[in-house]
Amino acid sequence: MGIIENEKDIIQLVENDPWVMKVLLTVRRLELPDWWVCAGFVRSKIWDILHGYETRTPMEDVDVIYFDPSNVNEQEEKKLEQQLGELNPNIPWSVKNQARMHHINGLPPYRSSEEGISKFPETVTALGLKVNVNEEVVLTAPHGIEDVLRMEVHPTPLFKEGKLKDVYIKRVTTKKWKEAWPMVKISY
Repeated sequence: MGIIENEKDIIQLVENDPWVMKVLLTVRRLELPDWWVCAGFVRSKIWDILHGYETRTPMEDVDVIYFDPSNVNEQEEKKLEQQLGELNPNIPWSVKNQARMHHINGLPPYRSSEEGISKFPETVTALGLKVNVNEEVVLTAPHGIEDVLRMEVHPTPLFKEGKLKDVYIKRVTTKKWKEAWPMVKISY
C-alpha cells in the first residue's frame, strides 16, 4: 500500500505519473478559463495508490471543468470534448462549464470553478488538478484531503440533508466504489 500523507505527496504522485501529466497538459492546451481536471480522475489515482494497485482502475470519464459565464451553451462543451478527443483520443472526455452547472441543484450561480467543485456531492470527489502557467501542478480540495486519504466517503455540506442527501445516497450506491477499492468506507 502506498503512503500519501498530505497535498505535497498528492502533487508528487501526479508529477511522477506520465499518463496523469499528459491528461493535464492536454487540457491546458485549450487555454480554458479557470479550468480543472477533477472528481474521479483525482480520487481514483489516490485510491489506486493507497490500495497498492499497479494498474490504473478504469474510469468512465475524465471530468474537465472550466468557468466561462460569457458562453453557457452546452454545445460549446461538446465542441471542447471533441477538441480534447482530437488531441488525445484514448480518453473519455467530459467537459462542463461551471457557469451553468448551478442549475442542476437549483443553486445561485457559482463564481468560479472551485466553487463548483465545492458543490460536488462527496468530499472525496470534490478535488481538482491543473498545471499553472509556471508549469506547477496545483491541487484544489475545498473540503480538504483527509477523507480521500482515509478512504472515507462523506457528503459535502450541501448534500447532507433533504433532497440532495437522496442524490448523494443514490450516487454512492450506484458507483460501486467498494467493489473497485475494498478498503473504502461509505457514510450514509
